[in-house]
Amino acid sequence: MAGCGRTLLGAAARCPGALCSPCPQPVQPTRPFLSLVGSGATGYREHRVLGYSAQQMYELVANVGDYRLFVPWCRRSAVLSRRGHVLRAELEVGFPPLHERYLSEVSLGPRQIRAVSSDCRLFRHLETLWSFGPGLPGRTDSCSLDFSVSFEFRSALHSRLAALFLDEVAKQMVAAFEGRARELFGPQAAQRAARRA
Repeated sequence: MAGCGRTLLGAAARCPGALCSPCPQPVQPTRPFLSLVGSGATGYREHRVLGYSAQQMYELVANVGDYRLFVPWCRRSAVLSRRGHVLRAELEVGFPPLHERYLSEVSLGPRQIRAVSSDCRLFRHLETLWSFGPGLPGRTDSCSLDFSVSFEFRSALHSRLAALFLDEVAKQMVAAFEGRARELFGPQAAQRAARRA
């Protein structure tokens, strides 16, 4: 999802060994240790291989207006304007005890989507980047995804809270985007091939 770090995308392509041996192993998500004593800048990175084409995943991520339909805690998502390859969107997220509405400028590049948030009371700095590339060798119905988010909370309390639940939030976001891709495009490529075999 664009802005406020509420979106993570990716699920490792689940591939039977015979179909795409050797199966690539997803890189484990990484993030620096979040300080429990202050609100410093931190981030989260993830690399995944997906059983959907780069174009399918790009369009899913670029469709910010639909986030409210499937992203956990997203209560509202609206594209306010579009000039060329730049969208201005407003999103509203809420889960106890936090509730936030903010603006996000989303730049749609050829193979990447960057979102920079503004007017955000929760964060001093918030930027997400999605990059899409080739997936499994010879499989145009797969892609690689590199996702990163960098942010800095305005308060030490929010930093401490994030240290406790950021990984769980990330897992739920991964599941939400994977579920949305499955809903729109069907099973992942390797699963489709396994069913035909």
